[in-house]
Amino acid sequence: MRFQDKVVIITGGASGIGLATAKRLASEGARIVLADINQDNLDQAVPEVQQAGAPDVLPSMCNVAKEDEVMATVKATLDKFGRLDAVINNAGLMQFKALEELSGDDWLRVLSVDLLGAFYFTKQAFLHMKPGGAVVNVSSIHAVATEALVAPYAAAKAAVLSLTRSSAIEGAPKGLRINSVLPGAIDTPMLWNNPNVKSGVEKINPSDVGKPENVAAAIAFLASDDAEFVQGSELLVDGGRLDHL
Repeated sequence: MRFQDKVVIITGGASGIGLATAKRLASEGARIVLADINQDNLDQAVPEVQQAGAPDVLPSMCNVAKEDEVMATVKATLDKFGRLDAVINNAGLMQFKALEELSGDDWLRVLSVDLLGAFYFTKQAFLHMKPGGAVVNVSSIHAVATEALVAPYAAAKAAVLSLTRSSAIEGAPKGLRINSVLPGAIDTPMLWNNPNVKSGVEKINPSDVGKPENVAAAIAFLASDDAEFVQGSELLVDGGRLDHL
């Protein structure tokens, strides 16, 4: 199994793509740290990840926008397992407002989660991971092709790609790999709660909608030793949706 004896932190790990990723890595032998802001979701996710095959699961309440909470999650991981092999930066926040209605606080709220959260965990990875470690950032096709009402989210996800490239350059001499995935329309509440989708402004062809497990499979590849020569990549997981947007 590719993740036998390895320890992986997954942010936003108690639901959606994060939970699917936790289950996938658990099925391949990983010890899983679920970092999430929602305690109820954590309580439900832990037994699911255990049933998927994880030898051990550590739930950690964590607001990724707060660096002290990120540091606490990493410390708890190291205290319990003595190592950290991969970080999956999946936690995300999306809001829907017209540009002229956005405030600076609106922007900071999204950027703090979607961009700074990924930075804080990448920083900790650089401080504590040994050579062979991996970071996978979950960006979005909104980084390259977006729509109305989501300017902060699109900007943050584009910045995550830049963070990935910069981190890959600085991580390579440390023996660390940093890559990103760009999910398209994935069957999660974030998709169906999108007011553009609800109103029909954004048309969703059912054939364009992927499953969280599809993204989890791509993340598992990038986090594994199978991707040992993949560095700074941007892997589309969108079923070809960008080809005809």
